[in-house]
Amino acid sequence: MTQPILSVDALSKTFVKRGFLLGTELERVQAVNRVSFSLADGETLGIVGESGCGKSTLVRCIVKLIEPTAGSIVFQGQDITALSRREMLPVRRKMMMVFQDPYGSLNQRKRVGDIIADPLDIYHWGSAAEIKSRVQRLLELVGLNPEHYNRYPHEFSGGQRQRIGIARALALEPKLLVCDEPTSALDVSVQAQILNLLADLQKAMRLSILFITHNLEVIRHVADRVLVMYLGNVVESGSVDDIFNHPLHPYTASLLSAVPVPSPALARKRVPIILEGELPSPAHPPAACKFHPRCPRVQPVCSQTEPAPAEHQPGHTASCYFPLHEWPLTSIDSLRQL
Repeated sequence: MTQPILSVDALSKTFVKRGFLLGTELERVQAVNRVSFSLADGETLGIVGESGCGKSTLVRCIVKLIEPTAGSIVFQGQDITALSRREMLPVRRKMMMVFQDPYGSLNQRKRVGDIIADPLDIYHWGSAAEIKSRVQRLLELVGLNPEHYNRYPHEFSGGQRQRIGIARALALEPKLLVCDEPTSALDVSVQAQILNLLADLQKAMRLSILFITHNLEVIRHVADRVLVMYLGNVVESGSVDDIFNHPLHPYTASLLSAVPVPSPALARKRVPIILEGELPSPAHPPAACKFHPRCPRVQPVCSQTEPAPAEHQPGHTASCYFPLHEWPLTSIDSLRQL
């Protein structure tokens, strides 16, 4: 087997809120808790879960926009966990990020050409003429008119602005592209265009992609493997086929039951699995299994000891004492019986 382009081992991030009096700790939030995975060259890994589950914090730790509390990050065979900002400079050009908001991620006071040229300027890529030519080629690559080099972001639609963000991320020909919900702020028709563009660029440039979203249908379309997160923990991981056709964790099953069914006849037969209770506060998470207060299959052991990830099929793991064995489900009552 070839060496993965990215390996994350037991990565954790804790945010601590302190008071003014002698740095007194007021609150501690475990945003990411001992997350481990690897990413192969040219692979797309989808990360899904509810808002607040730690998806964005995880990838921001990986690209070192925020410092992790514990664990290790190995990128292209190099441990980058403890590298300083200066030491990260040669590494950072190989890992770029596409942000969620195409309106907020672009400087409205700068021309599009200057926005895309920023990474090239920072790394002294070439002369002014070479940089301009490169930027125009990038605009064409993402489906925009190279002649729009001197326009401002407000002159473009949301989908076009996201294309500009993608062009900026690809300026230095990175190997890892991190997409933090890049289509969530766009219309459905524009979402499809952006997803198809990313797929084409991945093939052309041999990109490895970390793709964050809460839209499971998007993940089915773009990803090779999936991580399912809940309250900072990975509760299930596997291939797209494993996750969508043979889910093991009750939380994964509840997410899948909320996906719209295109057939009205099938939709009438299926009863969504609606979880009881509210999402716990990350500052005060439940003991042991974080999902047990809302789980319809809960048993006493679930509130006493945290389940370790167990591999049920090659490459398909779940952190659950009572994993599922059948799918599809029609109601929460059938979930209790499995």
